[in-house]
Amino acid sequence: MSLKNILPGKLGFGTAPLGNMFRAIPDAEALATVEAAWDQGVRYFDTAPFYGAGLSEERLGEVLSTKPRDEYVLSTKVGRVILDELEEGARDLGEKGGLFEHGNPNKMLHVWTAEATERSVEDSLKRLGTDRLDIVWVHDIAQDFHGDQWLAKFEEARTGAFRVLSRLRDEGVIKAWGLGVNKTEPIELTLALDEPQPDGFLLAGRYTLLDHDHALQRLLPMAQEQGVDMVVGGPYSSGILAGGTHFEYQQAPAHIIERVTELKALAAKHGVSIKAAALQFSLAHPVTAAAVPGATKPGRIAEDVAALNETVPAAFWQELRAAGLVSPAAPLPNNA
Repeated sequence: MSLKNILPGKLGFGTAPLGNMFRAIPDAEALATVEAAWDQGVRYFDTAPFYGAGLSEERLGEVLSTKPRDEYVLSTKVGRVILDELEEGARDLGEKGGLFEHGNPNKMLHVWTAEATERSVEDSLKRLGTDRLDIVWVHDIAQDFHGDQWLAKFEEARTGAFRVLSRLRDEGVIKAWGLGVNKTEPIELTLALDEPQPDGFLLAGRYTLLDHDHALQRLLPMAQEQGVDMVVGGPYSSGILAGGTHFEYQQAPAHIIERVTELKALAAKHGVSIKAAALQFSLAHPVTAAAVPGATKPGRIAEDVAALNETVPAAFWQELRAAGLVSPAAPLPNNA
């Protein structure tokens, strides 16, 4: 099923920050942020067991369990199974470093077998306090794996998670499934398969103002040809495009800061907020069904809604293109 027929609007809420990403967020602040999203009219919520070893799902579920279930769309992910056993030392999250060092201390298994997928879905339902999921993403299948090791893990997912989720979709248990990754290659490989076919994908950080060339070369033309939709995760590139200092989950390097400075100067020239430029750019591709920026404070949600609705003049997009700050192949809003 097309994600565009499932999702209730262009703006969702990515709840990785609820898992204490980068910092320990007080419970009250986390819950108030979810309530703010609801009050601002957001009705699509994306989470994952990985976000704080279940903490994001628990916090999101605490709020959403008080809302009418038919009034919102919920997605989570499979690929990590949360254990009751606790980590004794520093958590090893591979290339994602200490991203959730302040989350729950439970150990996590990285596994995409059929059995693990079924367990992960059941565990997520319990943490979220709900009786059903709308969309399930196969999470981080390319994370920290290379060469033959990566191909072995992909085959594990193809014969495990992909087939389980296809069956759950066919049985009407879920509405759709796909991949939730921050690399384009596993999605390209999946779209090239004869079976099983995903309904869409969540691509984090790879279709933003700062990083979109690779996705435009192969992935997005494939997706458009096959009628497969994209949800854009991390449209602010880990925060650097929204006033933060992180890029790719780390402190932004000098060349990225320089590019952001150029973007901000051009936006200021046209009276445009950089958040609006970033969000509307990610939404402009015809494959994009929605974007799911994260937030750690209630006020950030209102900023996202304002960014979505801000009028950005065509002259801004035209100058952005002329300055070489976006790819010539990237579709721009307002047909610029």
